[in-house]
Amino acid sequence: MTVEMQLRDIARALVGSGRGILAADESTGTIKRRFDSINVESSFENRRDYREMLFATEGASQFISGVILYDETIRQQNREGKLLVDILREQGIMPGIKVDKSTNPLAGAGGEVITDGLDGLRGRLDEYVKLGAKFTKWRAVINIGEDIPTSYGIGANAHALARFAGLSQEAGLVPIVEPEVLMDGDHSIEKCYEITELTLREVYYQLGNQNVRLDSTLLKPNMILSGKEASNRAGPKKVAQMTVECLKRTVPAAVPGIVFLSGGQGDEEATKNLNEINLYGAASNVPWELSFSFGRGLQASPLKAWGGRSENAQAAKQAFHKRAALTSLARQGKYDSID
Repeated sequence: MTVEMQLRDIARALVGSGRGILAADESTGTIKRRFDSINVESSFENRRDYREMLFATEGASQFISGVILYDETIRQQNREGKLLVDILREQGIMPGIKVDKSTNPLAGAGGEVITDGLDGLRGRLDEYVKLGAKFTKWRAVINIGEDIPTSYGIGANAHALARFAGLSQEAGLVPIVEPEVLMDGDHSIEKCYEITELTLREVYYQLGNQNVRLDSTLLKPNMILSGKEASNRAGPKKVAQMTVECLKRTVPAAVPGIVFLSGGQGDEEATKNLNEINLYGAASNVPWELSFSFGRGLQASPLKAWGGRSENAQAAKQAFHKRAALTSLARQGKYDSID
């Protein structure tokens, strides 16, 4: 089997059989904020134990096909000296890796940011292959505000995403391309649609320019949502309609799957929206799998149940299993049929 065929198979497997992806790639700073919310120290050991707890949840592979890891995590061993990557593999879950670094102000563009991490990426990708990674992820951040985003800001981020994707495929890894239009602000759902469409058009233009094989990629976009502070925020049916219609206008049929981010939504909001997106997508006969790559949308409940205490590990695993099962149902358009 050629490398190209292997990458296609991995991309399809990540979005197949009603499953989706757990994003457990929080940076040290981000997971500290999560741990602060439950009054737990963000130590090396606590981060390791928390993530091992999620990864070792029995039956999780029914719903979770892959996990995006952080650099620290892909190297970590548990207390018995077993690699966390091996725990995932034994569960039948593919390990992936976040390879972008922090966002910083984009020169010459007030209020816009660019994601760093291209310098030295080829060497880092080769190392991650040796550590067991099968896929990668890179996040670009697009803010909606007064006079932003600009075409320059969108173009710079799309170009970086395409360079990342090309380098990933060169290394034998499936790239997950994540252009996130943030829901921060009071903008309308129509504004989110407009900016997301512009962003996705530019992303696929840049991917084509850099000879990225689209059948060996996944897209991780935002849903089309009203801003967090908007009045009369749109409900799930409107979100689904506008999200699918935007994707139909921008995403080539060669892409095997779209794995939505939860993007600051609460558990229930993200799950209801995903369910309606799949119902509308099925009715529209879309060419891609419509799946998920949730972070907070899968972790908020188990994090609260765990609370940093080893005696709560089983309750936290049960909370994670339930959340993963519900999200899998939503990914199949079956969430509304449950009690």
